[in-house]
Amino acid sequence: MMNDYRNAVVTDQLTRKFGDFTAVDHVNFQIPKGEIFGLLGPNGAGKTTTIRMLCGILMPSEGDASVLGFDVIKNPEDIKKNIGYMSQKFSLYNDLTAYENINFYAAIYGVPRNIRKQRIEELLEIAGLKDHARELTSSLSGAWRQRLALACAIAHKPPMLFLDEATAGVDPVSRREFWDLIYTLAGEGVSVLATTHYMDEAEYCNTIGMMWRGKLIALAGPDELKDQMPGVLVQIDSERPDRVMAFLEDAPGVLDVSMHGAQLHALLKSSKQIKKIRKRMEGAGLKFNTIEETQPSLEDVFIIMVEEHRSMYELEGEGEYEDE
Repeated sequence: MMNDYRNAVVTDQLTRKFGDFTAVDHVNFQIPKGEIFGLLGPNGAGKTTTIRMLCGILMPSEGDASVLGFDVIKNPEDIKKNIGYMSQKFSLYNDLTAYENINFYAAIYGVPRNIRKQRIEELLEIAGLKDHARELTSSLSGAWRQRLALACAIAHKPPMLFLDEATAGVDPVSRREFWDLIYTLAGEGVSVLATTHYMDEAEYCNTIGMMWRGKLIALAGPDELKDQMPGVLVQIDSERPDRVMAFLEDAPGVLDVSMHGAQLHALLKSSKQIKKIRKRMEGAGLKFNTIEETQPSLEDVFIIMVEEHRSMYELEGEGEYEDE
């Protein structure tokens, strides 16, 4: 019987250590029912380890957590029965058809035999797989396999869904269509925790937790995170962005500078710095087409936050950080 709970997920100082290495470091967050929570960060930030603890697969070293009202330490099996899980490594059987894969997982998850056929038809409809139901999974494209994996994960109508880098390697259009499906599920009351390193996907989330070196360095909605970013962000269009970037890295009033495709994003202390930067660049003979103020993206926010924490880490004498 399902527990009564306010939040689908609650973590309290959740920590996991592997010997001397701390993979997840005293993490705190909550996920209300029916909301989408995005856990963002580079590889090695601790996202997957966090999910594994919340799924009851890995025990915490310190702290507590509950999922759907079940304690991750005391009731891991109850958690496993009531959640859906999907990762970038789709656990599908290539020698079975799409229909047979869903039927297999429905049986594993305990969907009663008398309603199983109806549920499979519903899932094929939800995932847009009706025309591919009898095709072998090995012949499906990555995008269709992704949809099939989602259908298998929700075969038993779980109230909580964990997506661990579930869109990795899928084209942008298919990723958007996949997130439309997730939005539909959230609208039906399903709570979602999704880990990703695609910053554009974070725009779909109600709340974002940004992780770095096992720590949660930011926790807010997408718009709030952008509003919290200090200074003024400008976009610089130049034929030699590498030279401009090298010049700006040590320029007064520049808090941060990074490449975004063929353009540069520079974080300045204030809008007053724009004219000064323009004059300094002209004086140095650096050619540019435009310098204009722009709205920060979540990628900008994340890069700047990571740089701030990296600097603090090095000042504390921990040495330089190397991405794992």
